[in-house]
Amino acid sequence: MSSTSPRSTLFSTELEGDGPTVVFLHGLFGQGKNWTSIAKALAPAARTLLVDLPNHGRSGWTDEFAYPEMAAAVADHLDQRSAAAADPEPYALVGHSMGGKVAMALALRRPDLVHQLCVVDVSPVTAQLSSFDPYVRGMRAVDLAHLTDRGQADLALTGEVPDPTIRGFLLQNLRRDAGGPYPWRWQMNLDLLGDHLAELGDWPDLDAAAPYPGPVLWLAGARSAYVQPAFVPAMRALFPRVQLVRVKDAGHWVHSDQPRVFVAALRQFLHLPTPPSGKVEP
Repeated sequence: MSSTSPRSTLFSTELEGDGPTVVFLHGLFGQGKNWTSIAKALAPAARTLLVDLPNHGRSGWTDEFAYPEMAAAVADHLDQRSAAAADPEPYALVGHSMGGKVAMALALRRPDLVHQLCVVDVSPVTAQLSSFDPYVRGMRAVDLAHLTDRGQADLALTGEVPDPTIRGFLLQNLRRDAGGPYPWRWQMNLDLLGDHLAELGDWPDLDAAAPYPGPVLWLAGARSAYVQPAFVPAMRALFPRVQLVRVKDAGHWVHSDQPRVFVAALRQFLHLPTPPSGKVEP
């Protein structure tokens, strides 16, 4: 089931299950559907909601970028879903990178909505996102007016983005656009996001929000620099019940690099039963 909230203009896809509702928030240039294999691995013990964040996927675009506003949009989307539910319950929230910062801001602002929080490879601090600069340059360099197919776009990205896995991830945002000025378009708001990488790496002032009282799983890639020992005090100050787990042989995209370990850790944190088959990987 898919839905778009008329007020928040957020698009989400729901995968049915019998247990708690787990909300997944993707990172920069991602989409809710990036979490599909992880969500299916949690079934049928959990119901999952895969959200396209503002300026991404099939959700609406905004004129400015700010984490509090993004968190408010997700809260509005969840409030509307809860209002339509017969027996609404707080949500388990899972956010990666940019989505992790949205998830943290939402938990701090609306702890009534969030029963459990999983933050994936990001910290509540200001960090440089210079590694994303080549991605922006590469996508902006694709000639949408004369593009004939995805293969041509892949070739155009190669100079700035040599990793084929990352190119494939970015090209998920490329869509045919029969009614637009060009035959192809980027589905995300590339102009806004590309111009605001500094703000994307920032951590907002949340008006001295009280620490989040619920349990928090902090999953970090052992090969990533986004979670460092120096960031732990800031995390514990805002999330005193945090448990840090570093995943071996994983970089920034922990859930893609080590999906089996990721699902196992998430199942344990959410207190979900292991499937009868014993299978825990996507």
